[in-house]
Amino acid sequence: MPPQKVLAPLEIYKLLPQSNCKRCLLPSCLAFAAAVVGGQKRLSDCPDLSEDSIQKLSVNLQQRSTMEPRKAEFVDRLLGNIAQLDLAQVATERGASYKDGIISIASLGKEFHVDSRGQMKSTCHIIPWVQAPILSYICHETHQQVTGRWISFREIKGGIEWRGLFKSRCETPLKQLADNQPDLFNDLIDLFLGQEVPGFEADIALVLHPLPHIPICICYQAPDGDLESDLNIFFDECCAVNLHIKSLYTLCAGLVKMFEQIAMHHS
Repeated sequence: MPPQKVLAPLEIYKLLPQSNCKRCLLPSCLAFAAAVVGGQKRLSDCPDLSEDSIQKLSVNLQQRSTMEPRKAEFVDRLLGNIAQLDLAQVATERGASYKDGIISIASLGKEFHVDSRGQMKSTCHIIPWVQAPILSYICHETHQQVTGRWISFREIKGGIEWRGLFKSRCETPLKQLADNQPDLFNDLIDLFLGQEVPGFEADIALVLHPLPHIPICICYQAPDGDLESDLNIFFDECCAVNLHIKSLYTLCAGLVKMFEQIAMHHS
């Protein structure tokens, strides 16, 4: 079933001054638009957004609240499924470790520990975009090892329906962030154990592992003269087997939000 329509960052961006003045404490107007959609910023945090525009956009933003119960129900189902699993076997299949009834999964160099009731612990703050994909990764019925073959988001089952949302909330804001933050990819390499890989027609192709068998590759082409920049996110072919499209989207959208927060603090 197609995802429920909600306001996209570009719909907000079109009504912003697009001056990148940073008075909202974010690096760009597009980053601000993504933060509003994600709930980290309010429309009124932009000093140049008119009252008419705020009222117009607020109507659609209210649709987000209807999605929260569905997210909670999804997590509740995952918690129920975990109780039925042999976590020791799951750990072996999914590149995790197991000890004393707890499965430990690495995400971008950080460990997350999940017990048989689905309770999660970590030295990191556990937020919904981390919790749901990790639980989904543990519970997913099928699993495949990393193949080394890369596919686009639209090639994943359900990707065509989710493609527009993925583009507006993941690839577009990340491209804008890379345009404004030249050191972004160096930060991702240092902070999250990223690796540059050859074989892509891009200025940089960076592989991250948000989950053990969920490699993603961020390909960025910097602007050159009259040519605009371009950014695409690719997935190892195994991702289509190891995680539901909804969880892949949630994972990537959460990563982009986290990168925006990192860039804001660095700037």
